[in-house]
Parts: sequence; structure tokens; C-alpha cells
Amino acid sequence: MAQTTAVIDSNSPTADTGSSRVDEPLGSATHLAEPSDTRGRTTIADLVVLKVAGMAAREVPGIHDMGGGLSRTLGAVRDRVPGGRPNVGRGVKVEVGAKQTAIDVELVVEYGVAVTEVAADVRENIIHAVERITGLEVVEVNIAVTDVHLPEDDTAATGEPRVA
Repeated sequence: MAQTTAVIDSNSPTADTGSSRVDEPLGSATHLAEPSDTRGRTTIADLVVLKVAGMAAREVPGIHDMGGGLSRTLGAVRDRVPGGRPNVGRGVKVEVGAKQTAIDVELVVEYGVAVTEVAADVRENIIHAVERITGLEVVEVNIAVTDVHLPEDDTAATGEPRVA
């Protein structure tokens, strides 16, 4: 794709964009013949890809949480602060280029699920969501399963006695 740059000359009512004049009407044949992707540039911030990937990963059954131990601890504190919002990008790292992106994800899975199947589902869901929403090609999704959530972890966290 060739990038064109508009140069405005103060002595001329036209701009040199390589193919059309500024004073041409919008419906002119020259204006309509030029593809829309040559009339500007779209950039997608890392944060956009990070949030899309985080939401896509959380949609998969069998995912309890995301991120390593420290990030989950800080996230739990942040979630308890009044007015605080959950961080959908926790546990996700991205590299975004002009047309491609690479994504790294840290997961905590529920006990009893097939880890490799859940990882494959997460990978597929992230690739589909990021490519559909951003138009970027996902070149890789690396998944690290950092923990397994046990059912006993919930009762220990609530302070209920473990034995009667």
C-alpha cells in the first residue's frame, strides 16, 4: 500500500495527494476511484489489543483468573477499592506492529479441566477476536498456565472452617 502525503501550497487552492484535487466534489469519478485505505492511516494502540485479548480469554470456560501471583494479588486489592474497575488486561502482554501482533497470556485454570484443551480454546478465541475486531494478523499467542484454582481455595479465602 502506497502512502500519500497531502502538501498544501498557500498560493494554490489544490493539494497534491498524488491523484486528486482538494476542490473536486466528493462524488467525482476521480474521488470515488481512489480506494479509501489510501486516504489516511489507522493506528491501533497496544491497549486496544490487550483489552480485546483479555476479554476473549476470560470468555473461555475453565478460566478462573489471569496473571501471575503478584498481579492477581494487586488486582484483587484494586477490585476492592470503591470506584475501581477490573483490569481486563491483567495477565496479557502484547506487541503490536503495523499489521501484525503477538500476544502472551498467563492463565489460572479451574481444577479438573483439560489444560491443553482450555489453552487451545483460549488461543483460538483470542486469535478470532483480535483479528475480527482490529484487523491485525495474530502471528502467535503464547500461553503460560501459572496456577490451578482448587475448590478449597474459595473456602479458605472466606474464612469458613475447613472441618466441622
